[in-house]
Amino acid sequence: MGDKATMQVLAKRYPKNCLLTVMDRYLAVVRNMEQVVMIPSLLRDMQLSAHGHQAQAGASDLYSYFTMLKAIRTDVEHGPLPRQEWRAKAAGGKANGAETEAGETEEAEEERVLGQLDLEAQLHLHFASLHHILTHLTLKAEEVTRRYQEKTGQAM
Repeated sequence: MGDKATMQVLAKRYPKNCLLTVMDRYLAVVRNMEQVVMIPSLLRDMQLSAHGHQAQAGASDLYSYFTMLKAIRTDVEHGPLPRQEWRAKAAGGKANGAETEAGETEEAEEERVLGQLDLEAQLHLHFASLHHILTHLTLKAEEVTRRYQEKTGQAM
């Protein structure tokens, strides 16, 4: 992680595993990635390696990760889309009546099951999941940045 990104994270004094620390670290690393990657198209057809191992066949290229990480950064900074907008976006805006009806049935079932869990257990489950996902995405953003620097001869 670059010094500038580290400084942004360290300027705020939260405990190491605090969700705010993880979110700040993710935002700083993605901002750094955006500043370093001046020509995103160079990332096309470059595969994300799994810590020195060859990437899986059919895996997304670094350009796909770059665009995904930027989109997630926007959601983390500004909040998620309202549920209906998110569903429309996920469905490509082409939800027909049967899909909408099935989605409402699934939503009702999900709410019934979640209603059976206590709120503290739900919070713990979602908090742990979000913490894990943001940490994983931070590592991906660092790798996209590193691989771009290697390709352009900027590696440190």
